[in-house]
Amino acid sequence: MPTSSLVEMAGLQIVVDCGLGVTRALAEQGVRLPDLRTIVITHLHSDHYLELGPLLHTAWTAGLKDRVAVYGPAALAEYWRHFLASMAFDIETRIADEGRPDLVRLVDIRAMGEGVFMTSGAVVGAGLLNRHPPVTESYALSFAADGRKVVFSGDTAPFEGFSEFAAGADLLVHEAMHEDGVDRLVARVGNGRRLREHLVASHTPAAEAGRIATKAGVKRLALHHLVPSDDPQIGPADWEESVRATWDGPLFIGTDGLRIDLS
Repeated sequence: MPTSSLVEMAGLQIVVDCGLGVTRALAEQGVRLPDLRTIVITHLHSDHYLELGPLLHTAWTAGLKDRVAVYGPAALAEYWRHFLASMAFDIETRIADEGRPDLVRLVDIRAMGEGVFMTSGAVVGAGLLNRHPPVTESYALSFAADGRKVVFSGDTAPFEGFSEFAAGADLLVHEAMHEDGVDRLVARVGNGRRLREHLVASHTPAAEAGRIATKAGVKRLALHHLVPSDDPQIGPADWEESVRATWDGPLFIGTDGLRIDLS
């Protein structure tokens, strides 16, 4: 269940999370990698930042020349430092041999926090700590511009204050867990009881995501970061059925390449 999203708002493209496959997925959606300017990482589980370094490096080899702001938990800076160290030979060789700009100077890692963490043109980004144990620095996100608002739950169990944070959003992108598939997922992946305990404690049942969307009065709901994402016994109709008892508005089930137009 690698996770990445692209928000296009007021002329700004924002990449939210960088799971495995994000580089190819952005290219397939027509994004010019050298045009990347803003990336936000919600938390430091591998399916949300594993490909951050490769994405930035690939953008650099494709012609990146302007700085990219990367927002995320404080420890993200340590990841970036180690990524640069692991690629030092390649980076130094390309700078000397190909005349490329220094990648270090093109990436600005910024620790985010609760409240407004970015303002870029008309776009204002805000964060709210969610509930994703054992990770303590994990964020829900809000992006607003020109009277539009898009909210991401991030990976989270239900928590107090989120409905208010998401209130009135044009789109709520909320993670969702299908409880019928949890035991099959655990049996297939392993780790047994402990993995099941983590999933139940750290994620949101689909019906609860619908309840949150209804309480927040959002205009559209997209189920995202589906748990499990690869169970052949759970298809789009099953996800819709699980949420319709608590949400009767426009509903999208996340798939690769899905586009949601807010106009």
